[in-house]
Amino acid sequence: MTFHIGLIGGGNITETHARAARAIPGVEISAIQGANAEKVARLCREHGGTPYQDFDFFLKHRPMDLVILGSPSGLHATQGIAAARQGLHVLTEKPLEITTARADALIEAANQSNVKLGVIFQDRTKPHIRQLKNWLDQGLLGKPLLVDARVKWYRPPEYYSNSRWRGTLALDGGGALINQGVHTVDLLLWLLGDVIRVQARTATLLHKIEAEDTAAALLEFASGTLGVFHVTTAAYPGYPRRVEITGTEGTVILEHDRIIAANLKNASAAAVESAPLDENQSASSAAVSDFRGHQAVLEDFLQAIQQNRAPACDGLEGRRSLALIESIYRAAKTPEKAASI
Repeated sequence: MTFHIGLIGGGNITETHARAARAIPGVEISAIQGANAEKVARLCREHGGTPYQDFDFFLKHRPMDLVILGSPSGLHATQGIAAARQGLHVLTEKPLEITTARADALIEAANQSNVKLGVIFQDRTKPHIRQLKNWLDQGLLGKPLLVDARVKWYRPPEYYSNSRWRGTLALDGGGALINQGVHTVDLLLWLLGDVIRVQARTATLLHKIEAEDTAAALLEFASGTLGVFHVTTAAYPGYPRRVEITGTEGTVILEHDRIIAANLKNASAAAVESAPLDENQSASSAAVSDFRGHQAVLEDFLQAIQQNRAPACDGLEGRRSLALIESIYRAAKTPEKAASI
């Protein structure tokens, strides 16, 4: 069958969504909606589809089977609920929303309309991250003891000043933590399970925004694993994300989404498992891998519609990272106390 897709947002991420959609056989872009008429028109010229500025008119466009939300995070529930009520499946960029209350409303609307709801966390599809997940599931690291996750990125002042929504509480829901850090929060939960207790601090140290550009948290997982997580958009010139996981049977270090060290007691088993990995992935291929990651997420979502199953990251799964981020923000307001999840 042919899937007809509508894209919402019209910004840079919508370009990625368009490229991902066009790479999949049997997928057509029917319409693109966004506030910037010039950007939307250009996207339609390059990728196909009818341009819209009016959101209600866009939702009535047919044929259209699903929408992909690339709009500001604080609009996801409003737009997703409206799409679901029109019988359209909804695939949204991270985070699912900026509060769990709004996320819950979107999840409920999708359930009531009997449409699929998915959240884009494309890092889960990357080969080395999936390999680390397999090693953890197989017990090759033993019992996980400690995780250290670092997102030390840099965003220039104009990244915020040229945007009407980035770094705002109303549309971004916060700053570096909920925008840049949410991918890593999702990975920590996916790899290591639920967090039950948090201590945290947040601060606005460099940028002139109303939300934080730096956050640090201590995490206690339900399994007993302890974690340190910090994220910033103020670390000039910016460094690759790094995740180090130590278990009773060894340590694995992930940097720039590649396993750069795997010191395991059962090294022979790890070597066999890692053979299929793409060792040619490099920093220069980041844009390509992001596009391919989005393609993989979209392919899974389309299969979920065809097979009438939940997508790999549905609304409830996507809610987990948002709930933890809410807890980190809450804990940061009372740094002398630990917040329970």
